[in-house]
Amino acid sequence: MQMSERMGAEHYGEERAETAEALAELIIAEELKRWRWQEAELKTRPKGDSVTVALAARLRAETTMTVGWIAERLAMSTRGYLNHLLYRRRKLGEE
Repeated sequence: MQMSERMGAEHYGEERAETAEALAELIIAEELKRWRWQEAELKTRPKGDSVTVALAARLRAETTMTVGWIAERLAMSTRGYLNHLLYRRRKLGEE
């Protein structure tokens, strides 16, 4: 049984955050492998790159990580800009 499935009220925020971050990192690694990118590629891609925005959307949908954390981790400028990109993606029906 995975850690996220066993968490109950007795688990503190820090343990939950560590599990959420581990899941987010797993998703990032999976997507990097799928696109055959190296980690450094995240810093060199344009801030509004469609693949990176799709990854950010996946992280928002599948984890509890904040937009600020995602923006920083994916080198996508500020959380406000990432929110704008995610909003535009939803409006264009790209999800």
